[in-house]
Amino acid sequence: MTAALLDRAALAAIDALEASDDIEFGVRLLANTPTHEGRDPALLRQWARTADEFGAALAPAAVTARVVESPDGLTKGLLARYTSRPVPTVELFTDTLALADELIDRLGWRHWYPAGSVRAAAIAHEAVHERLHHGPAKTALKRSLGHVVLRAGRHRLYGHVAGADEIAAHAYARTVCGLGRSPLLLTAALATAADAAEPPHGSPHQLPRGSAPGRKK
Repeated sequence: MTAALLDRAALAAIDALEASDDIEFGVRLLANTPTHEGRDPALLRQWARTADEFGAALAPAAVTARVVESPDGLTKGLLARYTSRPVPTVELFTDTLALADELIDRLGWRHWYPAGSVRAAAIAHEAVHERLHHGPAKTALKRSLGHVVLRAGRHRLYGHVAGADEIAAHAYARTVCGLGRSPLLLTAALATAADAAEPPHGSPHQLPRGSAPGRKK
């Protein structure tokens, strides 16, 4: 699959994606996440904006996980993934990264995603998930979102908003890597490119999902 072979329909679809703001991609992510069916779109936008602002404000932290590379991301629908065992590891899929860079050049998006930034953003995205799943950052994100599931007098229990940590991780990666647009835009464009490509032997392509799909703890 090559970005150079995108047809007019695919390019038009990507143009429509480009016209959407970064928060809209967060809204779509939440809307497509189980447990959010039927929620008020205004609430989803509020959560998406809050999660984006939270991730963008996180202090930069050094990546401590080891980084390895694999060649078969397109067949798995992956750009990168994090595993915690046996040791914390960020796995990067080189074929999907190569397609992302080719697509960036094809679309004239290099001013948003400088050379080397997609790889750096994938690592940053995956590394920050550990902070968002454990400890004070997890609690702080819940409080910022304000999703109260139980009240007892002056006490409140804040619930988990599925997908919000993903939006925050993308915003963190965008900020620390100096990207002009969220990696969510690039993810959506990659999915469109994969969907437009003619699959071999009649088998459908799996779509590249995010910078941080397929996490395993």
